[in-house]
Amino acid sequence: MDLENLKYPIGRFNLEQEIEDRQLSKLMKDIAILPHLLNDQIQSMTGKQLNTAYRPDGWTAKQVVHHLADSHMNAHIRFILALTENQPTIKPYQEQLVANLPFIHQMPLEVSLDVIKSVHQRWFFLLQSLNLQDFDKTYLHPQYNRVYTLRQALANYAWHGKHHLAHLQLIK
Repeated sequence: MDLENLKYPIGRFNLEQEIEDRQLSKLMKDIAILPHLLNDQIQSMTGKQLNTAYRPDGWTAKQVVHHLADSHMNAHIRFILALTENQPTIKPYQEQLVANLPFIHQMPLEVSLDVIKSVHQRWFFLLQSLNLQDFDKTYLHPQYNRVYTLRQALANYAWHGKHHLAHLQLIK
């Protein structure tokens, strides 16, 4: 498998795609189901596999799970900000640096699995409470100097969960 397929086993996210109303419930279900799929995948892995990177210079399975917890906590907060402020500027973070902080390597995997489960439950409840116009609310991502609608953000994070789940499935 070439490096591009190792980096993006389900393909790259297409930010330019139109996210139609009819797609929203499927994307919300993707958010709801990720913790279960992730837990099943982690339970099927050995200790050696959990400490194995999915590609050369990639993260280990443990780092991927801890990253998902960090990323999706931020995503949930970004949604809340977009819903309560007029196009807020969100705070990006250096995910590569976070993934290599000492606590990430020392923390039990169950801590991040619990975070993912709880954040996704909250996020799903939030998503279900929204009307269609709410998904058109926006935030500014200063790292990319780009405005994202919550439709785009939802599609991106649904993809993000599947993307990293596919990374874990690459580890043999």
